[in-house]
Amino acid sequence: MNPPVPAVLAELAGLAMRYAAPDAPPAERASNLGLAAMLLTLAAEVWDGAAAKLVEENRAIRTLLGEPGEDPDLRISALKAENDRLREALIAAQIEAEQAGDAASEDAIWAELRAATERRRLSVSLV
Repeated sequence: MNPPVPAVLAELAGLAMRYAAPDAPPAERASNLGLAAMLLTLAAEVWDGAAAKLVEENRAIRTLLGEPGEDPDLRISALKAENDRLREALIAAQIEAEQAGDAASEDAIWAELRAATERRRLSVSLV
């Protein structure tokens, strides 16, 4: 969710206000409204799957770290805060694994990071 959906929506609101004015240049209006439509579509896609992706990622990282628990608060802001905390702990675990020469732990961490990247892939992603 980077940039965050609320920031994208705020920018789109500003675009809509600017290009609703009757004196807006027609070519500029058409271009910016087309961009706004695409961004709204992507924002909807990201927003729809955000909670599920964060819960899945939080679960996977907890498993890697050996932490028990679930996400009791399913608001995106709470899930994101927990995800940030878990990612910090995962970085520390990765450093430890590297320093200890624990290839199995390193491989498991990298596998989860690749899986997280795949989870966040948008329908319009080129790679």
